[in-house]
Amino acid sequence: MEKNIHKPKWWDEFLAFAVKGNAMALAVGTIIGAAFSGITKSLTDDVIMPIIAIFMGGIDFSELKLTLPRLFSEPVVDEAGNVILNTLNYGNFISAVINFLILALVVFFLVKGLNKLAAIGKKKEEEAVKEPEPPAPSAEEVLLTEIRDLLKNK
Repeated sequence: MEKNIHKPKWWDEFLAFAVKGNAMALAVGTIIGAAFSGITKSLTDDVIMPIIAIFMGGIDFSELKLTLPRLFSEPVVDEAGNVILNTLNYGNFISAVINFLILALVVFFLVKGLNKLAAIGKKKEEEAVKEPEPPAPSAEEVLLTEIRDLLKNK
């Protein structure tokens, strides 16, 4: 017994989109972007921030925070009896901003390079498409044209 399953009209259109080159390129780009994001995060946290910390007296940026007061509640205590502080972790934010700037810079240069390559390719295509100029007329053709013009004028 075969069931007649009704497919929505958009299903075939969706399948064509999902396996099209653009959708696959987007998926691959997203995966590579996520991996590259991990690399830049490591570069920021493990290389750049320690170097900056040297010049700031050994401060670990991930530890930079501002303790905010509790205005309308009693202090919150964890199971070990430690007071849980309400903190504004601006050091992590600074690291994230540096991470973003590195990513933006890399993407900028990548797009700039791709645009330059596309312009070179387009220029070569235009040169290839240009029609060659017709060859100059031979001496015989010039002479015959002059004779024709003389006969026409008489």
